[in-house]
Amino acid sequence: MVHIVDEGGEFDAPLETVWRFIQSQDDHGESHPEHQNAQMKPLTETTVQVSWEQDMEGKKVKVVNRLTMLPPVGLAIEQLEGPLAGSKFFNYYTPKGAKTGVTIVGDFKSPSVPEAHLEPMVRKNFEHVFSQDTASLRKFTQHK
Repeated sequence: MVHIVDEGGEFDAPLETVWRFIQSQDDHGESHPEHQNAQMKPLTETTVQVSWEQDMEGKKVKVVNRLTMLPPVGLAIEQLEGPLAGSKFFNYYTPKGAKTGVTIVGDFKSPSVPEAHLEPMVRKNFEHVFSQDTASLRKFTQHK
């Protein structure tokens, strides 16, 4: 298991807007086009199970996450299936006026990725997802 803290990310939108974006299945769901056959199943008032398939190194892989939304503080994410199954992390958000700080903290493990390769892989994925969310959030704020 690898413990990772990723600090310093910032969305160019106030916290309230970031939450509206996160909770908009249409807008936020479209942020990640590599997610195919995406499905969301509500579990409780604050928790959903999200699943999708995506191509990873030439293979279709199913990913299943349980997300607990705790506005305005953040999201707790448990990876139930996929290359990071068993990982647990938290995205928390810090209001900064017209911007929102983003910090990710968690413990990551993988049934298929050697521990020495895990941290670089997770950090690369953080950058990829953050970049996609930033672009989609920009479009969201221009149309809302």
